[in-house]
Amino acid sequence: MDIFFWTLQALLALIFAGAGARKLRMSRDEFVARQPWAADIPHGGLRAIGVLELLGAAGLILPAATGIAPLLTPLAAAGLALTMIGATTLHLRRHAYRNTGPTLVLLAIAVTLVAALI
Repeated sequence: MDIFFWTLQALLALIFAGAGARKLRMSRDEFVARQPWAADIPHGGLRAIGVLELLGAAGLILPAATGIAPLLTPLAAAGLALTMIGATTLHLRRHAYRNTGPTLVLLAIAVTLVAALI
């Protein structure tokens, strides 16, 4: 089971690290052109989400891997679950139903990790 949950943690961390890095690296106009939902979020909000996603990705791996404050790992997963609740709400509000599937999958993985790691 440890391998399964470590795999989930690594997968979720890679996804959120990539998403967070894109939000920080791309200009707002470039990001909105690729992700139209981002037009509803102020520039500073997009950057904040990117930082939170990177911190969440690090929190999924580093505390558990180093043994330093391992309680932070389920807290990071919970924070990412809250992020996905917000993302799902945004997509539903915009009637972007095809975007809700991936957010719900990520939400389910994050919630599974919270339950398994506590």
